[in-house]
Amino acid sequence: MKAVIYARYSSDSQREESIEGQIRECKAFAEKNAITILSTYIDRALSAKTDNRPEFQRMIKDSGLNLFDIVIVWKLDRFARNRYDSAHYKSILRKNGVKVLSATEVISEGAEGIILESVLEGYAEYYSAELAEKVVRGMTENALKCKFNGGTLPVGYIIDSEQHFQIDPLTAPAVLDAFTQYAEGATIKEVSDSLNVRGITTKKNKPMSINSVTRMLKNRRYIGEYQYRDVIEPSGIPAIVPHELFERVQEKMEKNKKAPARHKAEDDYLLTTKLFCGKCKSFMIGESGVSHTANVHRYYKCVAVKRHGTCNKKTVKKEWIENLVLNHTMQMIMDDSVIEAIAKMVLELQNKENTALPLLKQQLSETERGIQNMLNAIQQGIFTISTKNRLDELEARKSDLEVKILQEEMQKPVLTYEQIVFWLHRFRKLDVRKKEHRQRLIDSFVNAIYLYDDKMILVFNYKDGTKTISFDDIKGSDLDSLGGPRLTASNSRRRAFSMFIW
Repeated sequence: MKAVIYARYSSDSQREESIEGQIRECKAFAEKNAITILSTYIDRALSAKTDNRPEFQRMIKDSGLNLFDIVIVWKLDRFARNRYDSAHYKSILRKNGVKVLSATEVISEGAEGIILESVLEGYAEYYSAELAEKVVRGMTENALKCKFNGGTLPVGYIIDSEQHFQIDPLTAPAVLDAFTQYAEGATIKEVSDSLNVRGITTKKNKPMSINSVTRMLKNRRYIGEYQYRDVIEPSGIPAIVPHELFERVQEKMEKNKKAPARHKAEDDYLLTTKLFCGKCKSFMIGESGVSHTANVHRYYKCVAVKRHGTCNKKTVKKEWIENLVLNHTMQMIMDDSVIEAIAKMVLELQNKENTALPLLKQQLSETERGIQNMLNAIQQGIFTISTKNRLDELEARKSDLEVKILQEEMQKPVLTYEQIVFWLHRFRKLDVRKKEHRQRLIDSFVNAIYLYDDKMILVFNYKDGTKTISFDDIKGSDLDSLGGPRLTASNSRRRAFSMFIW
């Protein structure tokens, strides 16, 4: 029988030794019952009240590969503390031919074993629910006294020996300045830059980001309001920010939310880190500007032009260049010969990366031939003590190699040519009108784009995948202006304006 071990502990107060102890007892159980351990799945500081555990879900998924027969846990409550989750996932495992065994709880295979397992699972759920109630009750008592209940401490506060909030004289003035700056017209990006210049960091010692400043400006603790679940105390914490200033900031944030967020403009530029200036080979980065008619124009600009003025490359319209790249990427994906070439390349890389598996399979094949030769000799009447010992050695070696092959396949699943082609064909169904689909295409297939005034060199993520696109046949193209024209359907169908370099 082949098995895997699942181990888990639920809180940061438990230590790594907890996992080591579970694995040690599970291995002892396996050895006692002649079970071969293939792999171990470990979830650290994750509760079994939920099935949202990465290693647990990976184990359930791997059970469908028919690589193991048993999941060994230290106790059943390591598997789940929710009866419904336990029944659901055990049902999945049973369909895959896998059962769950406890290393420390003796549960028979008969009808009484079903009852005992149900009682143990019910008790685990009861214990978990009771513990949660005790924790909430204790934290509610703390909240009624306006004590710190854990979590991330806001910048500007410290906790005293009695677990009460106190103003931090070093960082509180910077918090007040941040609210004042934003109320007077500064952007969140400008506020975060100001805090970073002053050396203010989060409680995790990380720089103040746009998100952390946004959370700061919305945090009602700064006006003295303490809140935990249903407990709200308006003056439970020393206030850092006057109530009137806080309300002005909230009104301004609500108003700005309806306007385009300047700090999010960079997220819309799909070719960031992939688009290069053909003249100086510097990055071309996204920028935006507002015309006198209040229209927003977005484009890519050479970094050397922006920062040093050492290049004369003109800007190019964002929508035009992105559509052009996407159009040719889709043309490449629709070419069956390209898909075939990429699939073969992936297979070659896969075989190069996994050198252990072919060697193990070769050794297994040689061992099986040796076993067959020994059996042929026995059938011919050649049977001695040496023959038997040699056959036993070969059988043991075969078993050991089979386990190693299973372990290697679990760690590095091998894809077939058909699976790779199927995955690549799925890209043909992407909708280029959707931002996430456009980004997926660019990230998966485009390595670099070199933009000149009269052409574009598009480098794909596969061998010899370089395409030169001339702008001569695109009507109205003018890369010396703000940008090129919008790519139309008729233009995209014209093959005369492009040529492949193979």
